[in-house]
Amino acid sequence: MHQQPSRAALRQTLLGKLRYSLGRSPEDAVDHDWLTAAILTVRDAMVDAWRPPSTPVGKRVYYLSLEFLIGRSLNDSLGNLGLREALRDVLAEFGQSLDALEALEPDAALGNGGLGRLAACYMESMASLGVPAIGYGIRYEHGLFRQVIERGEQVERPEDWLSFRNPWEFERSDRAYEIGFGGRVEEGEGDGAHWVPAERVLAVSYDMPVVGWRGHATTTLRLFRARAVEPLFLEAFNRGDLAGAVSERVRAEAISRVLYPNDSTPEGQELRLRQEYFFTAAALRDLVLRHIRDGEDLRTLNRRAAIQLNDTHPALAVAELMRLLVDEHGLAWNEAWEVTRGSIAYTNHTLLPEALETWPVSLMERLLPRHMQIIFRINAVFLDAAAKTPGHPDLAVLSLIDEHHGRRVRMAHLAFVGSHSVNGVSALHSRLMEETVFAPLARMAPGRIRNVTNGVSPRRWLIGANPALADLIAETCGRERLDDPVDLTDFAARAGDAAFRERLGAIKHANKERLARRLKDQLGLAVDPRWLFDVQIKRIHEYKRQLLNILETIALYDTLRAEPWRDIPPRLKLFAGKAASSYVTAKTIIRLINDVASVINHDPVTRDRLKVAFLPNYNVTLAELIIPAADLSEQISTAGMEASGTGNMKFALNGALTIGTLDGANIEIAERVGEGNIVIFGMTAEEVAAERRAPRRSEEILSGQSRLADVLDAVASGAFSPGEPDRYRPLVDALKRDDTFMILADFAAYEAAQRRVDGLWRDAGAWQGMAAANIAGCGYFSADRSIRDYARTIWNLPPADWRG
Repeated sequence: MHQQPSRAALRQTLLGKLRYSLGRSPEDAVDHDWLTAAILTVRDAMVDAWRPPSTPVGKRVYYLSLEFLIGRSLNDSLGNLGLREALRDVLAEFGQSLDALEALEPDAALGNGGLGRLAACYMESMASLGVPAIGYGIRYEHGLFRQVIERGEQVERPEDWLSFRNPWEFERSDRAYEIGFGGRVEEGEGDGAHWVPAERVLAVSYDMPVVGWRGHATTTLRLFRARAVEPLFLEAFNRGDLAGAVSERVRAEAISRVLYPNDSTPEGQELRLRQEYFFTAAALRDLVLRHIRDGEDLRTLNRRAAIQLNDTHPALAVAELMRLLVDEHGLAWNEAWEVTRGSIAYTNHTLLPEALETWPVSLMERLLPRHMQIIFRINAVFLDAAAKTPGHPDLAVLSLIDEHHGRRVRMAHLAFVGSHSVNGVSALHSRLMEETVFAPLARMAPGRIRNVTNGVSPRRWLIGANPALADLIAETCGRERLDDPVDLTDFAARAGDAAFRERLGAIKHANKERLARRLKDQLGLAVDPRWLFDVQIKRIHEYKRQLLNILETIALYDTLRAEPWRDIPPRLKLFAGKAASSYVTAKTIIRLINDVASVINHDPVTRDRLKVAFLPNYNVTLAELIIPAADLSEQISTAGMEASGTGNMKFALNGALTIGTLDGANIEIAERVGEGNIVIFGMTAEEVAAERRAPRRSEEILSGQSRLADVLDAVASGAFSPGEPDRYRPLVDALKRDDTFMILADFAAYEAAQRRVDGLWRDAGAWQGMAAANIAGCGYFSADRSIRDYARTIWNLPPADWRG
């Protein structure tokens, strides 16, 4: 463990930060001054464990991700450094509460969902294991958006998380790279060419340290901010053209302004592509420069660099690295290709066709003309080799260019062909990749597809979010088990002890009381912590099936009204999540949830037995409040469509039972916790595929489900939107026309599974025993285990470069 500063040293540093960094004294400092001073004090301790980026190592990992959903950093960093109580005491000397200051820290708006949260967990885990790594992404000024709910509808507002600056970061103005767009390509020597961009944008580096457990090491998250090369055209300004004088600056800075701009327009598509190339090109410039400064020849890059593409967004790395090696450093095409493929690995996170990005060839040729030439050549060489392979599949299916939908570049194909390893993120997902979306490519490259099941940081999602449970685990299994909580067998062994189960239940109850206070303060909703807390928090999407959940909630409401004598445990149905700004159906589902909540929560017949809540602006901090309080975790995606999930792991690790389909990592969770400790329902991936091949008409599905038919009629006729009776008719009509996500087909199984949950909940002791089995079994789903898998099977890191 790192050498901890004494309380006296902490006090001196804290006061020094107030005075010399902020120009304040303790007497005139306001709350944000104290927060900033505390962060700068902790940052100093993190820097002491920071491995200098220029230190030569055997091999370094470069993790490219469009998202890093790191949330708040103060609590996590204090926990990993072991400084929480010392800083709490020092702040108390000045009448300051550490908890109150932590609540002021904004969530870093650098991501949206599971993809970004996974990247954040992996950065912390690599630091904890001592993996030499650098993460690369974009320093978004406003992130995705701040979600507010007005009259039940999602409204997007800018997320102004940088309004008090980011005290964690270091600006590296000396690491600014010019990134080109557009222009022309001139012939060069040999395999190379000379790209003359028409536009250049500066990518300025900002480094955030990420400290690992017990402060053993600190990794670097390097984020790029877009700036104009010329921030002001004085000539235009002097002639009164004020807008024209800053037009280049506005266009350049838009790149790092917002995460996932609306790409439903041509302008939005272009901005999205500019973002992806911007950060990928900057990352590759940075790592190539670092390799050269280490005194290495670029022909050894594949032996010194493991470049991991987190999903398809950085797929342009394949073409950009080829351009750098061939055009700027003079390597021959074949040796550059060997270096590129040997350096790059690709993690796929989705089987959804719309998420496997494609870009119009015309847009690529206009914005990145040299890269389009390189992609054409990669494709030609690849297809030529494929044509010579006995029994090769249809070349049109293999091609990096889709010729049937307006000529588009298949970015997932590019990432696959340009990588030495392609991995899925759960056992089912990896198998389906090989059998479906990448089947032709997989036959051409047997063994390239591998699996690394996702994991979550136990420091963030157990020790930090649920300290009382962490203490119980330490007491039961030994405090050293918190260093590596993969094996929690001793915890499960105590499940038969009534006193142990009672303690476990008391921890859950205290967490539920905290959440209940938040619901009362924010929504004015009173909820009894003794109720069953049934939670679905995640990005709003049709395949995640929040619609299935709320339709079953309506059915339960109807049952409680019609048969009030039924022995159904009181239940809170809690939702949270953002819908993409252009995703009309997802936003409609949010409004339906809120409209249903408005009716149910005000019904005197049911309000003491059922309540519905939607908490707005879901983020990491909200998840840290909700997950430890959940009794039931909704993981109900359409089978075969969720790559893995990490929310399912976080909930189970905190003692929630899962109700879910055999999808993503749910299958592996069931294997780890025992099939008797998870509630599985619904169609399998194979059954979903069969249903899609021969879909039944909605009338056939509904013929034996009068309760579901009544629910749909009520929604469509305006029972939950009396002021606008037809508000949800299009939603219901679309569902009846096309049950793509198997909401109708799986409804009966889901409703029956919920009634099984009712029965389990009635036996409090047995429920706590099942919760203990989930906690013990989910130690396996640690990000440390995932990173070890990457290190061994994909990155080929020397054992000396990580703690195995």
